Amino acid sequence: MTTTILRGGRVIDPAAGTEVVADVVVRDGRVAAISAVPLLEDGATVVDVTGLVVGPGFVDLHSHVHSIAGQRLQAFDGVTTNLDLEAGLMPIERAYAEAAAAGRVLNYGFSASWADARGQVLSGVTPTARFDSSTNLLGDPEWQRTSTPAELAAWLDLLERELAGGALGIGILMGYAPRSDPKEYVEVARLAAAAGAPTFTHVRELVEADPTTPIDGSGEVALAAKETGAAMHHCHVNSTSRRHVDRVLGTLDEARAAGSRVSVEVYPYGMGSTSIGAFFLAPERLDAWGLTASSIVMLGSGERIADVRRLAELREQDPGATCVVEFLDERQESDREILRRALAYPDAIVASDAMPLEWPDRRHDTREWPLPPGASTHPRTSGTFARSLRLMVLEHGLWSWAEAFRRCSYLPARVLDEVAPAMRAKGLLAPGADADLVVIDPATLTDHATVHDPTRPSGGVRHLMVGGTFVIRDGALDLDAYPGRAVRGEVR
Repeated sequence: MTTTILRGGRVIDPAAGTEVVADVVVRDGRVAAISAVPLLEDGATVVDVTGLVVGPGFVDLHSHVHSIAGQRLQAFDGVTTNLDLEAGLMPIERAYAEAAAAGRVLNYGFSASWADARGQVLSGVTPTARFDSSTNLLGDPEWQRTSTPAELAAWLDLLERELAGGALGIGILMGYAPRSDPKEYVEVARLAAAAGAPTFTHVRELVEADPTTPIDGSGEVALAAKETGAAMHHCHVNSTSRRHVDRVLGTLDEARAAGSRVSVEVYPYGMGSTSIGAFFLAPERLDAWGLTASSIVMLGSGERIADVRRLAELREQDPGATCVVEFLDERQESDREILRRALAYPDAIVASDAMPLEWPDRRHDTREWPLPPGASTHPRTSGTFARSLRLMVLEHGLWSWAEAFRRCSYLPARVLDEVAPAMRAKGLLAPGADADLVVIDPATLTDHATVHDPTRPSGGVRHLMVGGTFVIRDGALDLDAYPGRAVRGEVR
């Protein structure tokens, strides 16, 4: 048996809401003991963490990072479990098999992909368990339409099979097919409820942005939860609600107060990232979002789109190309306050929506570290959690450390308790918990990533353990550490 003792840190257990100075004993991938009295054990590795904050590693429910390079960036942001649940991948068995074969730095998992299932049935596009293949669908209007009864039955059957194969729920990109019949969404929620699995929705348009929408996007989540009893997770409420976030959060409040199983996530940036072919970036749709063409910057090239003519041209050339969309102006205190209110919303979960790294030579991954120059991504890939803690704990005092770990570790893990009982040992710090741990230096904790330098790792993560194995020790990455393990739903 291998034993590591993290000695004398400020130990946070968000499940109990406690903070104590104690030793944490890690043995064979689990937390074996927590003791306020310094412990001695022959052969144990003792790591002095005096003055540092020790807590359960962050559980990211919304990450499109499926690479070693990207997971290493997220490790420096405190993440120990990295899950793609908003979009998902299909076929699920292939997604898990390819991740296991390549090796993973962090724990990983996927939902069943609603978009890929619809794409296969409505557009005849065979999914490949690759995120970039899925994004190429987004500019194809055929998969976005309402299904015939036979088509609906066919793609619901695909999703049911994916759930039986271990998917962690159903990821629903409704915002990319916003004119489809709302009755289909209810059927997906009904399927999820029957399987004991959550749904993760990128909502369709809000009524404020599009009065002709078939149904208000956030209201749709609440109604489906009420009608079916499904656990419904509202993805990135900041970017889909924009300046209407207070109204949206009020809608979700009412649903939760009535007993519906609705959860919500947020990331701390006023700019999003998506494919240039997305429905809501059509030139005629920009006014509804309060955008102009120049609010959009192409990832990689850095081109800020000059006008709607150029926007239309780029959408035609490569609808799957990634862009950054500035939906709030973070130079304005009023817009920064919108982000803080979203983060402060009771029980709001921090999730990154981390994007893949894109390289000039089109490579998909690298094991080099430090990363070779030239990679582009949204800065939230590198900095979401450090930025959230910097803002909410260190600068504004709106969260205690216990509350920060509740938002970043405990609450996201609980979203998956029913579908993946193995998650019950994550997101908390108590004897028997998984030894997925992060040790933070509050004096140096900050995000460093920017639009111009998006792969600069966050600072302040002194140590990070995944399953009891150090990925980061004394601020340095272990290049040989690939301890990540699959998180799978139980066969139903």
